[in-house]
Amino acid sequence: MAPGRVLKRLVLGRKMRSDRLGETLLPKKLALPIFASDALSSVAYAPDEIFLTLGLAGGALALTASWKIALLVVLVMVVVVASYRQNVHAYPSGGGDYEVANANLGPRAGLTVASALLVDYVLTVAVSISSGVQNASTAMSFVRGHEAEVAVLLIVLLAAMNLRGVRESGMAFAVPTYLFMLTVAAMAVTGLVRRASGTLPMAESAAFELRPEPGYEALGGLAMAFLLLRAFSSGCAALTGVEAISNGVPAFREPKSRNAATTLLLMGGIAIAMLLSMILLARWTGVRFAEDPATQLTRDGVPVGDGYVQETVAATSDWPGIRERLQEQHRATVVRPGGDGVEGTRGGGDAQMFGHGSHARAPPCRWG
Repeated sequence: MAPGRVLKRLVLGRKMRSDRLGETLLPKKLALPIFASDALSSVAYAPDEIFLTLGLAGGALALTASWKIALLVVLVMVVVVASYRQNVHAYPSGGGDYEVANANLGPRAGLTVASALLVDYVLTVAVSISSGVQNASTAMSFVRGHEAEVAVLLIVLLAAMNLRGVRESGMAFAVPTYLFMLTVAAMAVTGLVRRASGTLPMAESAAFELRPEPGYEALGGLAMAFLLLRAFSSGCAALTGVEAISNGVPAFREPKSRNAATTLLLMGGIAIAMLLSMILLARWTGVRFAEDPATQLTRDGVPVGDGYVQETVAATSDWPGIRERLQEQHRATVVRPGGDGVEGTRGGGDAQMFGHGSHARAPPCRWG
């Protein structure tokens, strides 16, 4: 066999007869992790964006307005999911937004939508992988300092898995995606139970004061409205990837449209539950999340300084054993008396959640 054919076999796998293509069609339990991983990985970092934007005006606004912004994002997600459920019945060929725009508005509109989708997929992969690697580095010390190399390697692996085919990549995506969903669900349930019993711990950063950035100290009505709109648009990152299912209707088992619509409903429900649980638990535990933590976060009126490292973590749980291990890794942050810096190797390992426990990383995103 020629070297080129060997390489093609290794990358793409064996050829498949046309009459056996039905074996590659996806049941809902595999279609969910394949097509929903885009949206779920976006939900993992959307709360960060909401808190970062609101934190520009100080900690009080972040805590009081974050849940309202989250509800608006949820409302938009409900509308978008409902629209795509109609699309998969009306346009079952898998063209998604491109087919809708092309059929109703003409080829130029279709090309514009297709171009936007390509940019969307590229950015989804770049941001999701970067966020996941940064989260992983907080729990795996060997990753720290090599985030760029690890991210590039993961993108290469994702491309290789997708080239093998939808079903083959589905097997690889199913385990980490379901593990991610179960981890976030366990975190949410644990947080709710501990909140109800009064044993939910405060976040490490709750001991800090989050000051407004210069120029944001006294925002007028119009300026405040624009800041809230900016937080809303940033939080809408949670909607990235919702359209993936409408693009993949032909990959579902019969009845294709009904199975795709059901998977869309499941994805929307899971994404909404994840987003709201992260936002609520962050508020309850007093998370302080700053655009410029070195100057915005203070203790006893003294900025924490550049020695403070704010981890960007999608979620942390409070499971016994793991909490103690990570507390050892992230030593308590202590402001030097009379000084302007911070002693200790790390600070605020709770950038997003609840106590200091195991990190729930976003699943690998799928594109195409």
